[in-house]
Amino acid sequence: MIETYQKRCQARVDQALQTLLATPDPALARLYEAMRYSVINGGKRVRPLLVYGACEALGGKPEQADAAACAVELIHAYSLVHDDLPAMDDDDLRRGQPTTHKAFDEACAILAGDGLQSLAFEILADPLRNPLDAEQRLAMVAGLARAAGPVGMVGGQAIDLGSVGRQLDRTALENMHRHKTGALIEASVRLGALASGCADDTEQRALQHYAQAIGLAFQVQDDVLDVESDTATLGKTQGKDQANAKPTYPALLGLEQAKAYACDLRDQALHALRPFGESAEPLRELARYIVARRH
Repeated sequence: MIETYQKRCQARVDQALQTLLATPDPALARLYEAMRYSVINGGKRVRPLLVYGACEALGGKPEQADAAACAVELIHAYSLVHDDLPAMDDDDLRRGQPTTHKAFDEACAILAGDGLQSLAFEILADPLRNPLDAEQRLAMVAGLARAAGPVGMVGGQAIDLGSVGRQLDRTALENMHRHKTGALIEASVRLGALASGCADDTEQRALQHYAQAIGLAFQVQDDVLDVESDTATLGKTQGKDQANAKPTYPALLGLEQAKAYACDLRDQALHALRPFGESAEPLRELARYIVARRH
């Protein structure tokens, strides 16, 4: 089921992103080429899938969530472009292709990332692209800004860079990843719920618990794959975390315990969805997929 749902949602968000990233001025051709390269060049689209899944779980329609789905993928893509820069993780490979700063140059990659970030908030705020009421649009902008900013993803990256060569305990490692990876995943579910226009407080709390569990599970599984997988399968450099002396769950817990922890988090996510019926099945399948994926 998840493959069919994934293809449907990927096709929907990819079409919207292609339209959004059309070059508006010949003078901006290279910048927009780099932006398209960073976004359209593959990707699992997990975050847009979570937006659509949360919206539909609450009875919303996919078209209500298009703007939010694009926005979270733009933020995710911008973060990858900047994370790959020599001043950050210094990576040459992403999604099986040269990273943006390798395919273009460092200055163009920085500007492409900046452009993707600002475009994410533009699409959420624009009533023509995001035809929800003003209060819902404002809540989306504020929620995504918080998740992407210094108390979210950016803060997590800062903690990550400051932790190279250090041994973090489990609490500190979890704190880092709840910021770096989990914040945007939680925001994806939150924005999807807002897009539905009909989430009550109980449903919001249940979805938040679900998102917190899968956000951390996603990172634990990433850490496992960095050990177990290979560069061709991952589409990025395998073993980079270990080579850079970064703290990871396999390093802290051992590989088998890290795998067990990912499964436990998956089960926590599934438990959180108990109040929902069949409409939340895509979210359940996504929780299973996040832990079972091989790249």
